[in-house]
Amino acid sequence: MNNSKKFLRLTLGERKHIEQSLKARKSFRSIAIELQRSKDTISREVIRNSVFRQTGGFGKPFNNCVHRGSCDERNLCSYEDCRRDFCCGCKFCIHVCNKYERESCIKIKSPPYVCNACQIRIRCTLEKVFYDAIIADSSASSHLSRSRQGINLTQEELQRLDGIVSPLLKQGQSPWHICQTHKDEIMISDKTLYSYVSANLFEATNFDLTRKVKMKPRRKKAEIKIERSCREGRSYREFLDWVDQSPESEVVQMDTVMGAKGDGEKVLLTIHFPHSQFMLAYIRNANTARSVTEIFDSLKSTLGFNRFEEIFPVILTDNGSEFSNPSAIETDKDSIVWTKIYYCDPNCPYQKGSIEAGHRFIRRVLPKGQSINTLTQNDIELMMSHINSYSRNSLGGRTPLDVFSDIHGNKMAKILGVRPIPFNKINLTPGLIK
Repeated sequence: MNNSKKFLRLTLGERKHIEQSLKARKSFRSIAIELQRSKDTISREVIRNSVFRQTGGFGKPFNNCVHRGSCDERNLCSYEDCRRDFCCGCKFCIHVCNKYERESCIKIKSPPYVCNACQIRIRCTLEKVFYDAIIADSSASSHLSRSRQGINLTQEELQRLDGIVSPLLKQGQSPWHICQTHKDEIMISDKTLYSYVSANLFEATNFDLTRKVKMKPRRKKAEIKIERSCREGRSYREFLDWVDQSPESEVVQMDTVMGAKGDGEKVLLTIHFPHSQFMLAYIRNANTARSVTEIFDSLKSTLGFNRFEEIFPVILTDNGSEFSNPSAIETDKDSIVWTKIYYCDPNCPYQKGSIEAGHRFIRRVLPKGQSINTLTQNDIELMMSHINSYSRNSLGGRTPLDVFSDIHGNKMAKILGVRPIPFNKINLTPGLIK
């Protein structure tokens, strides 16, 4: 290996060479020799920057259910685009079928980890992994950019700063004055302090900054992530490995539902249980990481460790900045692990398709673009009680509330704010909440 290349990042040309070599069935060792790189560099590149694709085979849609060959289910989903007689030929039904069991190809678990040269991929309906040089180069650049974003603080350091700064801001002191009088304790500039306050990382808000509320906002607000490397160890590929090791555990999906666009608009945090199709929603005053953490702190306090760990063994979500503080959700102040967070690949909402399908019921009551600022958590719990009491064909005519109660007990849904609604009283129109 050329020592001059040891610390240099791979170029697009080298990535194209890797792609062509994988198609030619060359080993990582031979590719490394040709590029004068180490074998580990090539294997890490392929593993880190490959992409998952849910594509079907010739004449067949994507379906990675282990029962797809013998399935005789019909009409499980209610998608308008579904034109299949049997659910085994439908790409939507796997998100709502309670008999669904995921199958993954064993070939992608060993070198070369990708399907580029697979001879049967044209007939395969399982999830595939591809190495594409252009996508890999873009992914590597994005990874480098993400690693330089966010705040360079731990959760403990952030809490310490908040304890110093917020009381002083609420007393009318300016960030500049605080930084001057507490240099040895804070050790950040007033500009950085302004950024932290604007990102809602502290208890104090912009309204506590006397000059800030008078300033005209910039056209585009910078997105600040709490943990710069929050995706490390929590990627979708690592999530699939966790599922393979814990097949009996239920995966919980988490997302955000927006109200009207604009600053000052409330949003919803949605939590979905795919097996039962049971869904929870919590109103938040802003789409921030702090608001998500506060909801989970409340759930931990309400449920206690044992019940929380039972209901939320693992959570799959997207890459939004509101979910960029996974450590605060996963652990408590004593560093005890309560759950595990994983992230979908960028721009791959289908990887948590069950919660995306569940949002259709929320949009019946809260149409897209409608402000939810006048609503309270009681309104949201009423809406979710109606949604969870609505029977589903995919559950054999049962309701999500029934199935969830069978799994976790009759009292659990009530503790979480969901109550049964008589079938003739269910209302899934905007008229439910006025």
